[in-house]
Amino acid sequence: MPQNRVIERNSALRYTDEVIEGNTVRTMSAVPQIRERELRRTQIEAVRERSLSMNLRYVLFLTVAAVAVVTICVYFLKLQATSTQLQKKTVSLQTTLKDLKIENDIVYNEIISGIDLEDVREKAMEELGMSYPAQSQITYYDAASSDYVKQYEEIPD
Repeated sequence: MPQNRVIERNSALRYTDEVIEGNTVRTMSAVPQIRERELRRTQIEAVRERSLSMNLRYVLFLTVAAVAVVTICVYFLKLQATSTQLQKKTVSLQTTLKDLKIENDIVYNEIISGIDLEDVREKAMEELGMSYPAQSQITYYDAASSDYVKQYEEIPD
């Protein structure tokens, strides 16, 4: 004797189970209801209306957000352009510094090679009357530092 049961799920679909005794398998058949279709249509229409309706607050929010994003992008691009210019200027100044150092070394070597120290000694001794100091004129003392000495007063005899 078959039993018929009605199971209600989510208040939208009804399933009927027919139980047959013996070797046969239980079968389920879904019976869609008209209420379910109407409910889904109503939900879909409500979602469409919400998605299509834009109130003044939403439009203002989107406008402010878009302006903020564009402003930040423009500011970022300006900073990037400034950074690129500064990098180019730094490279240019480094190249100029290197060239000036090389030129300075060349001029310094020319000056050093043009000075004859023997000629300077002869002029100092003959024309200016300078001479090497005598042993009695040399005074030795201990310095605190070996780099250089500052003389603040006369050296005692």
